[in-house]
This record gives sequence, structure tokens and C-alpha cells, in this order.
Amino acid sequence: MLLENNKSLINLNTFGVNYFAEKFININTEEILKESIDYIIKNKIKYFVLGGGSNILITKNIEGIVLFNQLKGIEIINEDENSVIIKAQSGVVWNDLVNWSIKNNLWGIENLILIPGTVGAAPIQNIGAYGVEIKDVFKSLTAYNFETNEKIKFNKEECSFGYRESVFKNKLKNKFFITEVEFELNKNKKPILNYEALNLELKKSNLPITLKNIGKIVSEIRNRKLPDPKKLGNSGSFFKNPIIDIGFLNEIKNNFPDVKYFSHNNKIKISAGWLIEKCDWKGKKINNCGVYEKQALVLVNFGNSSGKEISDLSIKIKKDVKHKFNINLIEEVQII
Repeated sequence: MLLENNKSLINLNTFGVNYFAEKFININTEEILKESIDYIIKNKIKYFVLGGGSNILITKNIEGIVLFNQLKGIEIINEDENSVIIKAQSGVVWNDLVNWSIKNNLWGIENLILIPGTVGAAPIQNIGAYGVEIKDVFKSLTAYNFETNEKIKFNKEECSFGYRESVFKNKLKNKFFITEVEFELNKNKKPILNYEALNLELKKSNLPITLKNIGKIVSEIRNRKLPDPKKLGNSGSFFKNPIIDIGFLNEIKNNFPDVKYFSHNNKIKISAGWLIEKCDWKGKKINNCGVYEKQALVLVNFGNSSGKEISDLSIKIKKDVKHKFNINLIEEVQII
């Protein structure tokens, strides 16, 4: 087990903030993972699992040991005439899996192209975009318990998926290291085009509806709205879209007829970006961080910002939204 000490994490988080891990290890085999968990149990030290670093905001040096997930591999483990079950190791880059599915003509996750992060983080967050969520194609996952070093399999029901939620963000938060995830994808053409913006873009393009073209259009939409983390530090959407009831929406409409919202399981999902923009935060810069000029839901590091500065900015935004709309914004990003 090869441990590194005082490891810089600046290139391992998409906000590009410079903090250090007290101890650091690359997890590229299950054997190394089991050894690492034994080490954690024996020495009773703190631990943190790091994947793509795209859904976290680090605000301080990390005590204990950082386990950097590098478990790789994608394989088909079962199939029939209509569908396939694929198993992806948790350290696989999510976008690599999407591109693999498109290349292999398998339907189900093409709308989720260009979402940053790893396969292991996808079910924790129940990632979603353009009318699709992970839970729609999820079969099971396998994970190691940090308290017992036991390998356990979780089915869909046991994961308790919700809007950007799962049991691994709540009851079982930081309790498990996910090693692999199984998904069921379709061999037959099954485009999911119920998201208005995607449907409109496809119609405008006059392109035939294929996996490749859906991936192309979604990529173009995302690239227009979201900054490239390699050029401008960010973690994509910083806040969730709040869920409110219809009565509350009507109250908001009285003062703001242009309110942006979507139906969501007999409730209303109101656009967090719209709320932030109405509080005049879009495009604002404070010191070395700010709110992205093209999408108010994205907080950015303009260079040399600390995680603490970005966190402080998010608190100010939440305070203004609460004051103006009486709505509590909830972070989609994990703040450490």
C-alpha cells in the first residue's frame, strides 16, 4: 500500500482550489481498497473518497487519508434481444461510459453526456439531465463498508433514489466505497425527448434522431451554458432546483409572471438559476470568484480563489434568495 503525504489536490478538483490531503492513496484494485480500509479501521483515522472531484468544494486541508478512486473497466455481463446489463467500475469517467454506450449503439444514458465525474458518484447523486436520471437505468451497485470491510450489493430500492439524492447522501453518507455499478441499456431505439429545450434543438437541427445526434445536440447545449472547468474552475450546477407546491408558485407568479418552473411529481420544480438571477447575482464577481455570466446556477473560480471564498459567496446568494422569495436553496455540491 503506497501512501503519499501532504498531497496537493489542486488538479484533482474541478474548482481548482489548492488544498492538501494529509495522506493520499490511489485505489486502482480491490485488493488495495481492502488494505486501505483495514488500515483505516486499525488506525481509526479519518477518510475521504475522491472521484472526479467535480461535485465537491474543498474549503480546507483534508485530515486523514484521501482514497482516490481509479478502478477502471466496462463490460457486458448479460443480454437478451432487447437489452444488455453492463457493469462499469466506479472510477470510470462518466462521460467515457456515455460515449462507450453510444459507440455500442445502446440507448438510455445518451442525454447524460458531458456530465462530469465518475461512475461511482453517479448513483450517489442520482445524476440527471434533459429528462433522464440514473435511477431510470440503474440495476445495482457493489460497495465496501468502511466499518467492517464487507462487500455488499445494493439494488435499486435499497438506494432510495430521489431528486439528486440517494441513501448514500443521507443515511449511509460516507459509510461505503462504491466499486462497481450495473446498468440496463436498450438495444432498440428509445429516445427520451420530453425535455423541451432538447426537443426544440433537435427539430431545429433537422438531424435524424440517432444516439450520436442526441449526444451531439446535448453536448452543444451544455457547452453553450456551462464553462469548461479546465479554463474556468467550477462544479456545474451548485444548487438544486427547489421543489415547491402549486399554491406557492401562484404566489410567486403574482409578483414575477416570468418565473421559470417545471412540473415534478405533482409538485413544482422552480429554476434555481432564475431565482439567483432575479437577486441580481448573475455575472457578479467578488474577489477571485463569482457567478457565471451565462448561467447563474454556476459559481466559478476566476483564478486563485479559495474554497472558503466560494463557500462564502454561496451563503450570500442563499441569504438573498431566502429574503426575496422565502425559498431555501440547497447545495447540489458537497462542501468539505
